[in-house]
Amino acid sequence: MKFGELRVTEALGAALAHSIVLPGRGLKKGRVLTADDIAALAAAGKSTVIAAKLEPGDIGENEAAAATAEALAAPGVVIGPAATGRVNFYAQPLGLCIVNRAAVDAFNLVDESVTLATVEPYTVVAPKQMVATVKIIPFAVDGDIVAACTAKARAATPVFEVVPFAEKHVALIQTRLPGLKESVLDKTVTTTRDRLAALGSMLVAESRCAHEAMELAEHIRIAVRGGADMVLIAGASAIIDRRDVIPAAVVGAGGEIIHFGMPVDPGNLMLMGKLGPVPVLGLPGCARSPKVNGYDWVLQRLCAGLPAGPNEIMRMGVGGLLADIPTRGLPRAATAVGTEGAAPRAPRIAAIILAAGQSTRMGTINKLTIEIDGRPMVRHAAEAALASAARPVIAVTGHEQRAVEAALGGLPLTIVHNADYAQGLSTSMKAGLAALPADIDGVVVLLGDMPRVAAGEIDRLIGAFNPVEGRAIVVPTRKGKRGNPVLLGKQMFLELARVEGDSGARAVIAAHPDLVGETEMGTDSVLTDIDTPQALAKFKSTARPREVV
Repeated sequence: MKFGELRVTEALGAALAHSIVLPGRGLKKGRVLTADDIAALAAAGKSTVIAAKLEPGDIGENEAAAATAEALAAPGVVIGPAATGRVNFYAQPLGLCIVNRAAVDAFNLVDESVTLATVEPYTVVAPKQMVATVKIIPFAVDGDIVAACTAKARAATPVFEVVPFAEKHVALIQTRLPGLKESVLDKTVTTTRDRLAALGSMLVAESRCAHEAMELAEHIRIAVRGGADMVLIAGASAIIDRRDVIPAAVVGAGGEIIHFGMPVDPGNLMLMGKLGPVPVLGLPGCARSPKVNGYDWVLQRLCAGLPAGPNEIMRMGVGGLLADIPTRGLPRAATAVGTEGAAPRAPRIAAIILAAGQSTRMGTINKLTIEIDGRPMVRHAAEAALASAARPVIAVTGHEQRAVEAALGGLPLTIVHNADYAQGLSTSMKAGLAALPADIDGVVVLLGDMPRVAAGEIDRLIGAFNPVEGRAIVVPTRKGKRGNPVLLGKQMFLELARVEGDSGARAVIAAHPDLVGETEMGTDSVLTDIDTPQALAKFKSTARPREVV
């Protein structure tokens, strides 16, 4: 890849290294320069630009990221779209993310230009939570490097995966000694129930008995006969030896001791036993607290159906010092996506379809109800939104409300009527925004008269959205020309609500050029709207099926 100062006359197809502001327009960092861009640069008196230009054998950042991501495909993981040289991986189920440290290191040691980052091994992850990301550092990378990285990934498959939790029916037995308050035992029940619920399991039985081996042994037998998949024992006194009351009760019930103690603090005094195939755990005293301790790590593995014997437990020492580490949250914090300390998640992006206009340029016919490929025009936009990752999908109606609603009939979307539609596009935008859930991170705004926009193009916008990296607004481009739909982050919502008249989001986008990311599309779909009889005739003369991109 050539990188550096290029003559403008030689920069066609090169990617800008830095943003350039020209009279009346701006060229963003990473933009692949088109013939129109070259002409604009020359007209502005620019003779050179700092840019990157691919050479034979090079692979562009997005193509390289997508290729390496495909090689890293793993069970329980959803691969996001490639954008700005990055592909993110998200958990599909609630489960435990297993990471092969050696394989990640081997991948990253291939070359500095291709990187892979993951969450810590054995992290509890919720659906749509980010578990890994591939990033191509430069604008392009040598094809041999990509081939070497994909080979490393496939040789170690899976490099990482998400193992789903299976629902376990768990019994809790608590022992009593004089002076132990019932309120302490009651609190332990609540804490245990919450712990299990966070892992997709449930507490199905709880019993209490004296802190005595024979009586406890009978309670263990009863719990197993009752169908418990796992038995937890919270003792009135901590286990201090393999021959103490709780281990003696496990053996007395016909079970065996697998392991005692663990290199995790808090949690050192945990006992692992079993009665037949049923795990029986003697809990450390810290298990009465909701704070994370070593017992959580064992419980998570058991709920995921992973080994949790002596070999696994004795290897938990690195990172096992949990005391006074505030970032180690509750187990259920992993399911509360977006809470502090949780791994990043996929952004929650909604879709708003603007379908309220009066269609004055089309004449007497409402353009949105005109049939394209046997279906109303507006239905195409709605189907594309519903096939994408955007949720919820909201359609805003206005002019000829009943006809437009009929065109959308049977689709699983929310319809909002804008009674003020005659006052301009901005009123429909406000109506759509007002209907969004509070936890939405951004919204894709689609126009009802663009029937060729595909779900894959919407997903590319979502994949490129990253306010932290300066892309709070994402617009599609085709050969350098901006089109629709556009994605606007939540931080733009207040400004959108202040817009008046018929300008929609255009003014907000223009006011924040530093927050705009451009995503190049492979078809003219994002530039094709049908709002006049002439545009309709031209469209029909060049009609083609919608492309899934």
